Amino acid sequence: MIDGQPLAVFQPFIDTATGRIAGIEALGRLRQDDGSLRSVGPLFTDPRIPASQLRRLDRQIREDALARLAEAPADWFLSLNISPRWIGLLRPNQALPSLKQLKRHEAPPERVVFEITELAGGGHKLASVVAQYREAGARIAIDDFGAGYSQLDRVLALQPDILKLDMRLFQEAARGGPSGEVVRALAQMAEKTGCWIIAEGVETEAELDFALECGARFVQGFLFAQPEEQFFATDAFVERFARLRDQYVQRKLAERARLMDLRRQLADLMSLVRHWAERGDGLDTLLDPSDYPWLLRIYQCDRHGTQLTPNLQWDGLNWQKDARYLGHNWSWRPYFYQLLAEGWEERRLTLSSTYRDATSNQYCMTAGQFIDNGRRLLLLDIDAARLA
Repeated sequence: MIDGQPLAVFQPFIDTATGRIAGIEALGRLRQDDGSLRSVGPLFTDPRIPASQLRRLDRQIREDALARLAEAPADWFLSLNISPRWIGLLRPNQALPSLKQLKRHEAPPERVVFEITELAGGGHKLASVVAQYREAGARIAIDDFGAGYSQLDRVLALQPDILKLDMRLFQEAARGGPSGEVVRALAQMAEKTGCWIIAEGVETEAELDFALECGARFVQGFLFAQPEEQFFATDAFVERFARLRDQYVQRKLAERARLMDLRRQLADLMSLVRHWAERGDGLDTLLDPSDYPWLLRIYQCDRHGTQLTPNLQWDGLNWQKDARYLGHNWSWRPYFYQLLAEGWEERRLTLSSTYRDATSNQYCMTAGQFIDNGRRLLLLDIDAARLA
């Protein structure tokens, strides 16, 4: 049973370039007899409520949101949630109810973003509906991007203007670990396809930092504002956002300083190991790595990526040889092309970005330098976690 008066509340999108509010998302609430507001979200997963009632509730909330749009600053956009479940019920050639609502409220389509809340329904009709939205001048957003990888092909087919990162995945990724790399990759993919990224569920400064690191165009979440009936002033969060953004920049600069310090340590270490390798000395003359606790292994390849020597690993007392990877070719690894591109001509030290090692399952970086007049490549694998 749907109990209460439907209405829309609004949560702002903060523009990461200016800190100003760029738009709002309309979210559904039910006003109770005591004046309190209850989210309509749980109703849409309640099998006891008929679909016809839910569809009517959905449209009532959009009606309220569109009626309020005229009160908002003219440069704001309004994001409206659309469920493909309703799209699947449309009759052939039926005019889209959501576009009829826009006309009824004289809402400029260019100020409206239709946010597809899931990709599990709608079937072949979804692409047609999206095309009609675009023809009318509205923009398209995909919500919960990253939550359903099997739907990635449909995302690419719809070519949305905006992708909203899945909130649970985003929040988990902000805490670090493998999901962080997944979300970064999704964000890079979105950027390459020309989409804006919205990071929703930004509730902590760490999550804001991660959103900025992913290149989010807008952020949305309780760190700035909960959904409210009334609109915030456009510049309500400018000062606070600027302070948080400056703190983020300072943290990134500190990370850069640590990386530069690591490069200096690596240059010293590489010099010592290079001289040892080029002399062809025994393991008993190789340095004690206690000053370099992040060093995982030392090995050499030819310039085509084929491993020439065993891995040398420190067991706490002595260097040990691991010959399992002799003859393996590592030219397919991301760092190898970087080493060739940056290190060949100048014979200088290069350092890869962080990657997950397929054999050890560790997060690593690889430092490399050509030696022996470019005939060999000396490589040092580094435990990235020990550098954090």
